[in-house]
Amino acid sequence: MSQPILTLDFLDTPAPTAPADHAHTPSGEVRVSAATSTGRQRKLYIESYGCQMNFSDSEIVSSILFQEGFDTTEQLEGADLVLLNTCSIREKAEQTVRMRLSQINGHKKRNPGLLVGVLGCMAERLKTKFLEEEKIVDLVVGPDAYRDLPRLIQEVDGGQKAVNVLLSREETYADITPVRLNSNGVSAFVSIMRGCDNMCSFCVVPFTRGRERSRDAHSIVRECQDLITAGYKEVTMLGQNVDSYKWASEDGLEQVNFAQLLERVALLSPELRVRFSTSHPKDITDEVLHTMARHDNICNYIHLPAQSGNSRVLKLMNRTYDRAWYEDRVQAIRRILGDDCAISTDMISGFCSETEEEHQDTLSLMEQVQYDMAYMFFYSERPGTLAARKLEDDVPLEVKKRRLAEVIAVQQKHNLIRNQRAIGQVHKVLVENFSKRSDDFLSGRNDQNKVVIFPKENFQKGDYVNILVHDCTASTLFGNAV
Repeated sequence: MSQPILTLDFLDTPAPTAPADHAHTPSGEVRVSAATSTGRQRKLYIESYGCQMNFSDSEIVSSILFQEGFDTTEQLEGADLVLLNTCSIREKAEQTVRMRLSQINGHKKRNPGLLVGVLGCMAERLKTKFLEEEKIVDLVVGPDAYRDLPRLIQEVDGGQKAVNVLLSREETYADITPVRLNSNGVSAFVSIMRGCDNMCSFCVVPFTRGRERSRDAHSIVRECQDLITAGYKEVTMLGQNVDSYKWASEDGLEQVNFAQLLERVALLSPELRVRFSTSHPKDITDEVLHTMARHDNICNYIHLPAQSGNSRVLKLMNRTYDRAWYEDRVQAIRRILGDDCAISTDMISGFCSETEEEHQDTLSLMEQVQYDMAYMFFYSERPGTLAARKLEDDVPLEVKKRRLAEVIAVQQKHNLIRNQRAIGQVHKVLVENFSKRSDDFLSGRNDQNKVVIFPKENFQKGDYVNILVHDCTASTLFGNAV
């Protein structure tokens, strides 16, 4: 989803669906699932932290509990069950959840019948502390155990604490139709795989989400077709590492890789925009790039996390590629898709033993590629990772912060340069919502995943609008319909 998402400073936050390495860099959001009002007896309040995969998982959880008699509510005060779907990828994310649990437990003292649970990666990592030592929740459920929620809730209703954090080699939730509570009605997430087999030394994801497994290709295509029928205009195919997607039928006669799956979804409708996250530099193939080039409705945007521009540091990170390999993949993108294809990245400053010269290599890679956007962090050790066990976190904090500031400054410059290229051009924009600043303006994204703001006129959510861009900032394009 994956990376040391640590005490971090964002540049301008990319669009909400902008992915990150293994789909796990947060967009800075906490999402509360929207309400359903179908007269069910109990109310579920669910907050999702961190990444797109968590937002997608919360829709699966809502679907499972909907069948068990739970409507969702947007108000904590009206809930019978509160679930926090958590991210354990960085220390700050865990601190945020702990503070939120403290607030919710204050509410529980006034409403003793309220059930409180923790889902997701943080649940897997801190189950003992939550249930036995701190006793701050009633149930703890890992990302592969959501089908077990009805039984676990029954245990809690019976006065017991409940836990299931077992990881699975098979679970993909392929047969569950998500309740689209985190959706704007225009764009939807579709999970194509779960888990991760990459053992990046800074990352907890393989330990909290388990081994990699790919979902049945036919179920993915059916879900996307159902979304089209329901009026959705865009899908984002999610996986910790989508380029390693590989599914085979039980008889072995049908085998589907990511490029082939991407094409199957793109062929469903020319009106369906297709995005994906995230690509790992070691796995992204020319076949995927040529598939993108063949289909206008596959968006010209690739998130290709580098993490560092220095080969020695990349080896310490266990990224399994060096700088030359990464440069080759960028050159392939430019050769096959052209210079207008947007590329974004993740960068970590101050990883274990990083020297000043190696930090300069990261800056030089950024100058070479000129990313359209980036997620940037300074390194902070995560318990249980290979780096925590085998490497020394020896770069002083003030040095990490200074290097991160330099990385951010370079990226701010490149954000503006890349956005300025759009001025004077017409971009096809999918309307997603009103502008945050005024209901007289609409907001959407173009093919390169850049946010575009323009006057509302008579356009509505879900419309495709051709926009002539006349101005920009480092994070946003501005224009008028033509």
